[in-house]
Amino acid sequence: MALPYPAIALASFLMGLLAGFLGYSDPYILPWFMITVAVVASAYGLPWGLLAALLSTLVLLLSPGFDLVALALLLLSALLAHGVGESLRRAHRRARALAKSQRLIAEALEALPQAPNREALLKSLPERLLALGEGGHVGVWVPAPEGGFSLLAAHPPMSLAWIPDSGVVGRAFREGKPLYIPDVRREPGYIPDPSIPTLAELALPLWERGEVVAVLNLERPKPFLPEEVEGLTRFAQAVGLHLDRLVDLEERTLLSGLSERLQSARTKEEAAGKALAFLVPALDLQAGALWEARGARMQALAHHGVREASLLRVLEEGLAFGVGLAWRVYETGSPLFTARYAEESQGVPALQALGWRTFAALPLPSPGSPRTRRVLVLGTPEARPWRRAEVESLLLCSRTLALALERLAEKARHQAVNRLFQELLQKPLEALYQEVLEEAVRQVPGAEAGSLLVLEEGVYRFRAAVGYDLEGLKGVAFRPEDQLLWYGLGEEEALRGEPRILSAEARPIAEISHKTAPPEVIDRAGRATEIQANLCLPIPYQGQVLAYLNLDNLHDPRAFGEDSLEAARFFATPLAALLHEARTRRLLEEAALTDPLTGLPNRRAFERLFLEELKRAERYGYPLSLAVLDLKGFKAINDRLGHAAGDLALVRVAQTLSKERRNGDRVFRWGGDEFAALFPHTGKEGAVRAAFRYARAIEGICLEGLCLGVNIGLATYPEDGTTTDELLSAADTRMYQAKAQGLSVLA
Repeated sequence: MALPYPAIALASFLMGLLAGFLGYSDPYILPWFMITVAVVASAYGLPWGLLAALLSTLVLLLSPGFDLVALALLLLSALLAHGVGESLRRAHRRARALAKSQRLIAEALEALPQAPNREALLKSLPERLLALGEGGHVGVWVPAPEGGFSLLAAHPPMSLAWIPDSGVVGRAFREGKPLYIPDVRREPGYIPDPSIPTLAELALPLWERGEVVAVLNLERPKPFLPEEVEGLTRFAQAVGLHLDRLVDLEERTLLSGLSERLQSARTKEEAAGKALAFLVPALDLQAGALWEARGARMQALAHHGVREASLLRVLEEGLAFGVGLAWRVYETGSPLFTARYAEESQGVPALQALGWRTFAALPLPSPGSPRTRRVLVLGTPEARPWRRAEVESLLLCSRTLALALERLAEKARHQAVNRLFQELLQKPLEALYQEVLEEAVRQVPGAEAGSLLVLEEGVYRFRAAVGYDLEGLKGVAFRPEDQLLWYGLGEEEALRGEPRILSAEARPIAEISHKTAPPEVIDRAGRATEIQANLCLPIPYQGQVLAYLNLDNLHDPRAFGEDSLEAARFFATPLAALLHEARTRRLLEEAALTDPLTGLPNRRAFERLFLEELKRAERYGYPLSLAVLDLKGFKAINDRLGHAAGDLALVRVAQTLSKERRNGDRVFRWGGDEFAALFPHTGKEGAVRAAFRYARAIEGICLEGLCLGVNIGLATYPEDGTTTDELLSAADTRMYQAKAQGLSVLA
């Protein structure tokens, strides 16, 4: 409760007057006047105390016995009381100022929870703390994309909208602690605003999620009390807590809204579109795209907010390998945030030409993958810094989106496999081979090309290809041991259907290919030297590997991972069923194309295959040789030993030819005691060597002392003809000439 200083001073003065009126002498009057002077000087200061002493002296002059000692005592009372009272007055003023500042800070704190979002909270601070500026100003500064700080809000308005980071605000931001300057005239880094007189400056960093995001700056023409500095520092800390609360709320709202939209999506494309339509406006950005790596290009699953024709063309065509931040994220697996897109070495030229500056590229993690299969890219033309809270929120969103897309990708694989089963009995098998392969390339992460080799007549042949020249590859055949060499894990693993991954980082893939196929074919038609990664899936059925599914990437040695293996296994079952069905049909077809006695393909099969091989030789410019074989001594065996012995002789010849033929060569029973052979990729010289080997082997066949021989006529494309008729005529003519001249082989 405040003391009644005026009443005490007046009462003591009146008591002194009363004592004088009653006739008391000076020693009895003086103490009352000393009290009056002391009270007035203590409460109101030395000038008022001296005035009270003068008034008291005038009264004492009327009393008997006045002397100068009384005056001295009155002046001493004024001085002593003023000294004591000054400290009390100072403490009182300080207490009033502190009470006022604490009240204002408390009011500001009470208003913080009312802010709907972080920006509204920051913008409201200057007005809420204006009274503490007292003739100066209160401002909130945020980092500017081009450096320095921009003014977010100020009260009263300031003439400065941007300041460099060399001033007090910049120091507080960098050091992350309050910075108080009692006299800015002695501060070399102070940046004045000419419109506002300033003596003291207090810069308070505002924290959010562990980083300084803004600086609350107060300037006024008088110093701040230490208690005010402490109170405002605590206020800034409270603002940081509320910023964290608002960020948490925004993050939960963002994730909740994203999850709600993803739940209703039925495909990857639909999920991507809904996610972008929600995230782009929610994050106050202009556009976004969700990219998926598919071999040599990034394809857009969806996009939002893109209007420029040049950018729409980029989205339609996709990103070429290595172009765009999405490819950098693919390679590194790390998110990338930039406000200087024009300076990025991997930027998309169309975006850089339009002056876009702010981008975020985030990996959508794929379990078991060495690479990021999908990348979320968001951006806006304006430059803006990325806050840690925004980064953390976007990373959470990317993980949520990644889970949804993985679920939908697996669903798509199931649907694709089910569709293939439904089409199994409705489409030609050759078309289904290609369709299964194309679906595998689409669905297996990392694949951009591929081939399917099917076991036929004891060798594996190309029956489907994506990204390769199938016609050029059809002439290549692989023995089972060749395929095991290519597969590399062994027969036991192949029979279990265990997929394997081969990377060019470990070993040149073409080096293995050249051991199993002619380099001039496998390099040109099969692009073996371009393959950087290969995934090979054996397709076993009832103790036999019916086929090998090869999926390739021509750009990235680390394109395949565990997720690729898991996806590839989806296609093992439909392929096994398809191949089993194909085998059944092929057996029926082969019965019509197979000589029932020898088991060799018959003349009908020869005519079909000869035409196919000749077309490939014409297309790819490699040689093709033909041999026509007529047995010698067969009639004698047939006449002397009987038809059963003749049939046995023909079977022995067929077995011998099959044993002696090279990989890729085809032998046929043409009819009677005539046989034929095709030598793909073989010129005249090679065909002669093969024919002599056949002749020696046949000459070793004897039944009961009767031995066989052979006359072989050869013809080679293109020197001996360019059509089947011309080549057959040339080979047949030479066979008869060899017979007439007693030669085994004539070319």
